[in-house]
Amino acid sequence: MINGVLNVYKEKGYTSHDVVAKLRGILKQKKIGHTGTLDPEAQGVLPVCLGRGTKLCGMLTDKRKTYRAVLHLGIETDTQDMTGEVISRCPVEVTREEVEDCIRSFVGDQMQVPPMYSALKVGGKKLYELAREGKEVDRKPRPVTFYEIKILSMALPLVTIEVTCSKGTYIRTLCHDIGEKLGCKGCMESLLRTRVDRFLIEDSLKLSQIEKLAAKGCLEEHILLPDQMFPDCPKIRAGRKFDKMLENGNPLPWKGAVPGDRVRVYHSSGIFIGVYQWQKERGQYRPEAIFSSPQDFLPLSKLSQKSSENQIRIAPDLPETGKEQT
Repeated sequence: MINGVLNVYKEKGYTSHDVVAKLRGILKQKKIGHTGTLDPEAQGVLPVCLGRGTKLCGMLTDKRKTYRAVLHLGIETDTQDMTGEVISRCPVEVTREEVEDCIRSFVGDQMQVPPMYSALKVGGKKLYELAREGKEVDRKPRPVTFYEIKILSMALPLVTIEVTCSKGTYIRTLCHDIGEKLGCKGCMESLLRTRVDRFLIEDSLKLSQIEKLAAKGCLEEHILLPDQMFPDCPKIRAGRKFDKMLENGNPLPWKGAVPGDRVRVYHSSGIFIGVYQWQKERGQYRPEAIFSSPQDFLPLSKLSQKSSENQIRIAPDLPETGKEQT
């Protein structure tokens, strides 16, 4: 079983769940999860968690994301993008300067009303299911943040923008809201996600590429291991007397200078245990997310070839800046 995160390029026509289903067939493993949905017509970066890396799914959904979108002014649709039915058409009589000022006004913290065609639930039912039944319900505005919005090109009625935003942001709704504020309506023509945290579009792999790499046995070099997802967390390699404690998922007692509030903890053998949080009142590091399993610590003589493949890779020796708890 492969453990870690794979940077997948989701192509048009696939849902995020389709990508997961296809990867299960390619990699011959069930434990796979994605880190946030992309609409079927959207393309781009979709980090997919594999094996024990699925514990990272919730952690990755909180990360900043960057999109490249084409805003089509003068058209309003029921889905807020070009896949929906056209509700109205308006002449686009705004100037370039008015468009620039309007888009600039959305940068920062905003309250955004999620679209009816979304997977959010109201009363136990998904909004898009209600929308398909011809129903519209009140949706509470949700806080979102637009860290940066760049205009890449403008040939009215089309405007290409690059948006870096927080989790839970709908770019379709941003396009709709810009059109509303300009008074000429608007919707999203196309969407490309170019970045999720450290995952860049230039490093992403299409499903066809993944299938070829897996067949050649070369896919693992494209997998980011769980501990590599926390580069800002100092490393702690425990002394042997703490091995059983860590193998059982217990906190790690600590004396002396604290290397950080959040750290990566390794077994004395170098196996990555997990991410730990500092508890000052108890003088210990408490597990936040454990990525090892009991079979990682079995003697090699007792491991079958199959089970050894499931073992979390042993980390290299810590650099001089790393800490060791003895």
